[in-house]
Amino acid sequence: MDPERLERILLGERRYTRLEVAQKAGVPLERTTRLWRALGFATVADNDVVFTDADVDAVRTADQLISSGLLDARLESSVARALGQHLSRLAEWQVYMLWSLITENEELRRDGKQVESLVERLVPELRRVQDFVWRRHLAAFAGRALTSTDEDPDARTEVVGFVDMVGYTRLTRRIGETELSAILERFEALATEVVAEHHGRVVKMIGDEVLFVADSPADAAGIALTLTERTSADPAAPDVRAGMAAGRILSRLGDVYGSVVNLAARLTSIARPGTILINRELARDLASVRGYSVRPRRAVSVRGYSRLRPYSLRRG
Repeated sequence: MDPERLERILLGERRYTRLEVAQKAGVPLERTTRLWRALGFATVADNDVVFTDADVDAVRTADQLISSGLLDARLESSVARALGQHLSRLAEWQVYMLWSLITENEELRRDGKQVESLVERLVPELRRVQDFVWRRHLAAFAGRALTSTDEDPDARTEVVGFVDMVGYTRLTRRIGETELSAILERFEALATEVVAEHHGRVVKMIGDEVLFVADSPADAAGIALTLTERTSADPAAPDVRAGMAAGRILSRLGDVYGSVVNLAARLTSIARPGTILINRELARDLASVRGYSVRPRRAVSVRGYSRLRPYSLRRG
């Protein structure tokens, strides 16, 4: 398929330089350049005609969000970076799916026109699905934030956890890319399914581990225990270990930060395969919850903590 033809289907005709986009949108050139870079796009020369009417509309819309007061001007670049990072991953996955479809279909491989027709049909459908999923998540997050008793919805008390595949580095040395991809896909599917079942939220997949948060200690315990049990029962999945901590965390642009997140990561690093370690606060919260067993472990020294007292979590 002709790459230029595909670009026209997705973006429209290239019409403008950077300066012309800034003039048409009524936004300073320096700011449009900063936004372009924050979104993760390559820098272009001043006289390169690479921008379309969609670029003008996007810059104009971003400016209107700030002038209306909905978006703080100081956060403009941060929001653009978050959008660029998340959507670039989504786009990469979708292109890979399209590539797989083409390579597995002899007729599509031979006929670029059919590929163009397929893209023209699929793009509007993908846009509708993505818009629906975004609205669903927007409603869910808005519901939690607007009903929260915390003064600052960005900083709240939650449980943060990591579930990590054991022996991932050794695994990558002895299996091929196809098999590794299948294992990662299976782990990600299991993690997403279990976290959703127990009312948690996947923050991100980090290679061989999943980072999640949950509002309820019982929900967090259910996530870690169920995911450990299901991976153990799956002969195609490697063993996992988990670490969780409860406390105040900072949520920013879809990610989580703070000492509680670091503590959960340290607990994960010292957990044995098939085990779950938690901090004192979470152990205290779960001590009176039926169905769970919490036991203290010997204090250990890890980076950042000279005497870290972990607790093991099991089903009661």
